[in-house]
Amino acid sequence: MANLKGKDILRADQFTRDEVTLIMETARRFEDALREGQMLNNMQGLVLATLFFEPSTRTRLSFETAMLRLGGQVITVAEPKSSSAAKGESLHDTIKTVEGYADVIVLRHPKIGAAEEAAEATERPIINAGDGAGQHPTQSLLDVYTILKEKGTVDGLTIALAGDLKYGRTVHSLAELLTLYDVRLVLVSPEALRMPGEIVARLKEKGIPVEETEDLEAGLKKSDVLYMTRIQRERFDDPAEYERLKGAYVLTRSLLDEAKEGITIMHPLPRVNEIATDVDAYEGAAYFRQAANGVPVRMALLALVTGRA
Repeated sequence: MANLKGKDILRADQFTRDEVTLIMETARRFEDALREGQMLNNMQGLVLATLFFEPSTRTRLSFETAMLRLGGQVITVAEPKSSSAAKGESLHDTIKTVEGYADVIVLRHPKIGAAEEAAEATERPIINAGDGAGQHPTQSLLDVYTILKEKGTVDGLTIALAGDLKYGRTVHSLAELLTLYDVRLVLVSPEALRMPGEIVARLKEKGIPVEETEDLEAGLKKSDVLYMTRIQRERFDDPAEYERLKGAYVLTRSLLDEAKEGITIMHPLPRVNEIATDVDAYEGAAYFRQAANGVPVRMALLALVTGRA
């Protein structure tokens, strides 16, 4: 039987299918309770620390909302300049300090592997809210939750991941999590922003059919779900390279007319210009519903790792 009590949430590839099912079922239970207007107190008496050393709107606010919806309390560092990291304090010492204030810690950090480093410093559960261009496991969980709600299943779907597949931690995590399901993946990107080879190799090793292409229209025609991502300015050392690639793919309503009927459009947000605003009115445009799904999924994670589900 799946049990996440006391566990860290660090990478998308750490989960079994039973664990993901437990998270999905717990999230659905909490979402139903909120819809019915229930007052929840699962986390009463507990404190969440959110430590965000990179910018965030959806992830930080949805984690804090999740904790408050469960009756817990929140303390936060919203930017590095407001913490002792600006004075040169190590991540290890920051975490050792915060463990004295909080029962569970959510960390976003620009360094790949920072969440693992934090987990080694404390017995408190650490939840990775994004580590540079590495992993974003809680985003991948809410992505799967969204697919389940929008499509009724994940198994049997063809899913296109498009845009910045090289630096995009959301697509890295989602691709890893989808290996637990019977899916086909279409990876759509410019040559310079292809999915890292080691991830593609792991997908193929786990029996996931993978197609790589630069043709967004071709991907649209065969996919049940399109997961768009922005070209991330902050990951480029060369501004000229960003300027060259930033408009590589733009999903418009007219392009959507060429897509497979009933396609669901997802995006981890924020968008810049890669989805035109006229797509918002399309029934299958799920990206704002996807963002809202972060609350019940993160409620589930907080409750499960603290044994309060």
